[in-house]
Amino acid sequence: MTAPILELRQLSRNFDGVRAVDNLNLQLFPGEIVGLIGPNGAGKTTLVNLISGFLQASSGSVIFNGEDITRVKPQRIARKGIARTFQIVQPFAQMSVLENVMAAAVFAGGSGFKQARECALAYLEFTNLADLKDRPASELALASRKRLELAKSLAMKPRILLLDEVNAGLNSSEIDGALKMIKKIADTGISIVVIEHLMRVVASLAQRVVVLHRGAILSQGPTQKVFEDRLVIEAYLGTRFAHKAQAGNP
Repeated sequence: MTAPILELRQLSRNFDGVRAVDNLNLQLFPGEIVGLIGPNGAGKTTLVNLISGFLQASSGSVIFNGEDITRVKPQRIARKGIARTFQIVQPFAQMSVLENVMAAAVFAGGSGFKQARECALAYLEFTNLADLKDRPASELALASRKRLELAKSLAMKPRILLLDEVNAGLNSSEIDGALKMIKKIADTGISIVVIEHLMRVVASLAQRVVVLHRGAILSQGPTQKVFEDRLVIEAYLGTRFAHKAQAGNP
């Protein structure tokens, strides 16, 4: 059996007496796409912050590729192979699109200027931003800024990619383009965790879904099975969505 690339063991995080993540156990396997869903305040972004080192766990552990990284600083976690995007996209506004991605490649380590430029150009091509490489990042439309965020994350050469609301604010055609891109990324063998409120996105992407509710796992398993879980319907999806999912059109 394949060993998990990421394992969360009894992971918890408290804020002023409130337990935002509550004794959570979870495994992520190589090349897997997992959807992370749940109501606002369920603990989804907190969990991503714990994995990526932006928050410290109150208890429990984060194991990446067999190594305990629970107390490792976020920049070292990124260099080890866990990259993430943020809900609010904040590129280096006055730098060009190319320079933004080059900066990520250099930060990842092991790249001189020439190697970083070659790496950046490759990922700009991959994310359909090559024609905008000399444009200041501040001039990009939202969809292009989202793709730039992906290019920067890929330049880190991750083994795990954590996507936090990567489709927020996009129109239907832009979402379709983002879905194709995320699937292409997964095809390279990168494991992906997607925080997402759009269930059609989750249904299209995820082989497995984890539902958080009040910091704990309410349900997890194959996507369609989770969508039909009575507890998930009552706590998050609602009966209207359940009827659509049963009809094969979430």
